[in-house]
Amino acid sequence: PSALAGQMAGEAEKEEETPKSNGWIVAIDPGHQGPQVDMSEKEENAPGSGEMKAKATGGTTGAYTGLPEYQLNLDVAKKVRKLLEDRGYQVMMAREDNDTAISNKERAQLANEAGADICVRIHANGSEDPSSQGALCLVMSPDNPYVGQLYEESSRLAENVLLAYCKATGFADQGVVTNDTMTGLNWSEIPVTILEMGFMTNEHDDTKMADEAFQEQMAKGIADGIDAYMGTGEN
Repeated sequence: PSALAGQMAGEAEKEEETPKSNGWIVAIDPGHQGPQVDMSEKEENAPGSGEMKAKATGGTTGAYTGLPEYQLNLDVAKKVRKLLEDRGYQVMMAREDNDTAISNKERAQLANEAGADICVRIHANGSEDPSSQGALCLVMSPDNPYVGQLYEESSRLAENVLLAYCKATGFADQGVVTNDTMTGLNWSEIPVTILEMGFMTNEHDDTKMADEAFQEQMAKGIADGIDAYMGTGEN
């Protein structure tokens, strides 16, 4: 019996060991922050563009659940971080609470300076049409004068994340969309995508995304997509 007990204790110790680092650094950016944080000051939309935009916007709210987007983004991001760390990634979070006053430009710069290999920005969508549903990813266009050179890798990242996310959640895949107005994309020096996880203005998406158990599936999809992009996943 004592030998068996010793063996079981040894196995328990093994399980508690920190996973071996896989060498990748991933930046996760939970979009927005709480409404108590004033982000109305302006910042440059892209390096040297001269075009000024608000440092950050307030995000949307679940039309059926009342869940604020900033909270949903943070909850899912924390679950993604745990899964990635368990898989050996080093994770840099742009914010870990709803009180952090960090602008879209600063979020991108934080990821750049952290030496991250990629950045996944986590958001949720809203529409005036309650029937709009599903997930999509935003990337810069190849013609973007500031970050066009990141288009190919950012698109590959977006495609991998979106495919795995929709597989894990069953959400409709609305594709990868180009957008050159996003400050958080325009200041990036690394492959980056904005995942719009679903429409908070759609009853199906909103109710699903507010469910904590379902958020685990959402997070798994995002982590699996990052794995697929990095080539470390079983795909």
